[in-house]
Amino acid sequence: MTDPFHAHIRAALADASLQAALDGNAERRRSARQVAYASLPEDLQTLRQRAHAVRAETIAHLDRYLEQFESQALRNGLIVHHAASGEQAVAIVLEIARQRQARLVAKSKTMVGEEIEINHALEAAGIQVVETDLGEYIVQLRGERPAHILTPAVHLRRSDVARTFEQKLGMPYTEDIPTMTAVARRALRQTFLDADIGISGVNFGVAETGALVTITNEGNGRMVTTLPPVHIALMGMERLVPTLDDLDLMLSLLPRSGTGQKLSVYTSLVHSPRRKDEVDGALERHLILLDNGRERLRHSPLVEALYCVRCGACLNACPVFREIGGHGYVGVTGKSTPYPGPIGSVISAGLFGSPEFGGLARASSLCGACKEACPMDIDLPEMLLRVRAGMAGAVPPRAAKAAPVQVPAALQAGLPLYTWMARSAWRFHLAQRLASFFGRLMAPFSPWLRLPAASGWGYRRDFPRPASRPFRERWAELQPTQPPVTPQAPVTEGSPGVPDVPNLAAALAAVSEQADQRALVQRFKDELIALGGTFTLCTLDQAAGRVLSVLDELGAGEIQAWDAQFLPPDLLATLARNGIRIQGEPDPAIHVGLTGVLAAAAATGTLVMPGGQGRPLTASLLPEVHIALLSAADIRPALRDVLHLPQVRQAAVVSLISGPSRTADIELTLTIGVHGPRRVHVICLCDEDHCQD
Repeated sequence: MTDPFHAHIRAALADASLQAALDGNAERRRSARQVAYASLPEDLQTLRQRAHAVRAETIAHLDRYLEQFESQALRNGLIVHHAASGEQAVAIVLEIARQRQARLVAKSKTMVGEEIEINHALEAAGIQVVETDLGEYIVQLRGERPAHILTPAVHLRRSDVARTFEQKLGMPYTEDIPTMTAVARRALRQTFLDADIGISGVNFGVAETGALVTITNEGNGRMVTTLPPVHIALMGMERLVPTLDDLDLMLSLLPRSGTGQKLSVYTSLVHSPRRKDEVDGALERHLILLDNGRERLRHSPLVEALYCVRCGACLNACPVFREIGGHGYVGVTGKSTPYPGPIGSVISAGLFGSPEFGGLARASSLCGACKEACPMDIDLPEMLLRVRAGMAGAVPPRAAKAAPVQVPAALQAGLPLYTWMARSAWRFHLAQRLASFFGRLMAPFSPWLRLPAASGWGYRRDFPRPASRPFRERWAELQPTQPPVTPQAPVTEGSPGVPDVPNLAAALAAVSEQADQRALVQRFKDELIALGGTFTLCTLDQAAGRVLSVLDELGAGEIQAWDAQFLPPDLLATLARNGIRIQGEPDPAIHVGLTGVLAAAAATGTLVMPGGQGRPLTASLLPEVHIALLSAADIRPALRDVLHLPQVRQAAVVSLISGPSRTADIELTLTIGVHGPRRVHVICLCDEDHCQD
C-alpha cells in the first residue's frame, strides 16, 4: 500500500498547474537572489562564514544570551513568558485572550504560530483569528496550509485566487492581480482596526537591547504590532543575535536570500509598549519564548538546524521541493509539517520526531544546492544524512554508545564487490557500460520493480534511466581548448594607466574621504526610485511649497502629521493657512501622512522612523500616501551607520522603511500597495550650495 508521503508526491507530479507554479517560483527567486547578492559590500562567502560563526556562537551559549535578552526585554516593559512545549504556548495565548475578553485576533505571518497550530486553538475557544499576510489570508480562505515559508500561496495560480475571492469575498471574477490585492486590502483594513489582539512572529531578538525585530513587505506586521491594544510575539528561543552589529549582518543576507531585496520594506525594532502621551502602539506587549524541542535539538547532532533564519532559500534551490511543493512533505501517518524543504526535513525530524518525519530526509538528491543557497552556510546535506542514519534527537556521537548497525545482506555483499571493481579503471569502465545497458532495459519497468522496504532503494525511488555514455567521456567533449596564457607583468605604480604617486593606497583613501554629502544624496535617491518611491530635492524655504504641490496633485485637504517640533519650522502653520486640515491621531479616512525622518541609509534607500510622543507610527502606515521630510545631512552610507544612533535604542518602536508597501504573493507578480502606503514621497532638504537635483 502506498504511504501518504508517496501519495502526495505522485499527486504533485501529476498536477500541471502546481508544476508550473513551482518552476516559476524557483526561477524568479534564484535570479532575484543573484542580482541582490551582486550589491553586497563584501564577498558573499566571507559574509556567510561570518553569519555562520555568529549563529554558532549564539546557539553554543544560548543560555547566557537568553538571560541577557530577557533581562533587557523586561527592563523595556515587555511581559515575558516561557513555554516548554507548543501546548504551553497555546495555553498562554488563550489565557491572555481570556483576560482581555478578546473576540478578534489579527495575525501576521509566524512560523511558530504554524508550529503550535495557534489558529485552531483560538477558533476552538470561540475567538476569530484572521491571517493578514496576503498569501496566508488566501490559504486561510481556502482552508489550506501554507505551501512555502515565505510565499504561502506559491502553489496557486491567479485563477485559483480569483475563484477563491469570488466565492469567499463576493468579488466579481477577475484575474487582475492589483484588483485582487485591493480587494484583500479593503477586507482586512477593518480587521486591523477592530482586533483586540495582534499576534506576530519574531525574526530576531537582539540580546544587547531586548529588541524584537520583525521583517515584512506588506505592512501587516506593523499593523498587528501597532493598532491592537495587546500584542503577543511568538518567538523560537533560538532566534537571537548578540548585538546590533550582528543584526546588521543578518539583515544584509536574509532579505537578499529570501526575496532578492537589499532590505525588506518594513523592518521594525520593537522595544516596549506604548509610552506616556503616545497616540498609538500596543498598550501591552507579551513575548512567548518557545522551546518545543529546541533545547533537545541543541544537544543533538542536528544542532546546526537551529542556525536557520527561515529565509526559504533552500526550498527555492531544492530540485525535490521544486517538483512536490510544500504540501508534499507529510509524515508516515499523513500529518503535515509546517517546515517543508531541506531544512524542514531536518527540523521536522528533530523537533517532532523521527518516527513520523524521518522519512522526509530521503526526499533529497543530496546535490548540495541547499547548502550553496543557505546564507548561514548550514551543511544541510550532512544533516540530512544524519537524519537518515537515525540520529535525529540523539545525543552527540561522542557521548553515545555505538549501537549495532543493521546492514542488509545485499549491501554487505555488494560493497566488497564495488570496492574491487572501483580499484581498477578498466573494471570500473566496464561496469559503467554494463550498468548502462541493463539499466536502460529495466528503467521502463521501474514502477513494477519495487524492492523490499528494507533495501531502501526501490521502495523510495524509481529506478533511474542510466546515461548512454559515462560522464567522463561526455565532460571531456564539452571542455573548450584553452589558448596559452601569456604571463602578464605585475601592475605597479608607474605602469601605464596607473598614477605615479608616492603612496597609491593613501591617495585612494583620500579620494574616498572626500566623497561629499551630494554623493550620498544621489545614492539614496537612486535606491529609493528603484524601490518605487518618489524623490524631490529642495531647500528648507521651499519645503512647504513642495508639500502643498503634492497635496494639490492628490486632491488631499487633510493629513495626519507629526507634531510641528519634528518638522521644518512653520511648515504645519503654512499648510493650515492654505486650508489643509491637520491632526495627529490615526484616522482611516485620511489618505495622506506627513512625517519627519530621523536618518536614512543610502545603500538601501531606507528611512529610519522612530515612534514616540508627537511622532505617531500610524502616520507612515495607515494612509495610502506617505510624505517624508528628510534632511540631506541625516543620510548615512549604510544601515549599520544608523542602527547605533541613540534614538534607535531609546524609541519604543523604530521602523526601517524601504519604499512603498508591496507583495508578490499571487504568482510572484509584484504589486505595490497592500496594507501600508502605495506611494512614498521623500522631500529631501539641503542647503543652497548642495541643492542640485
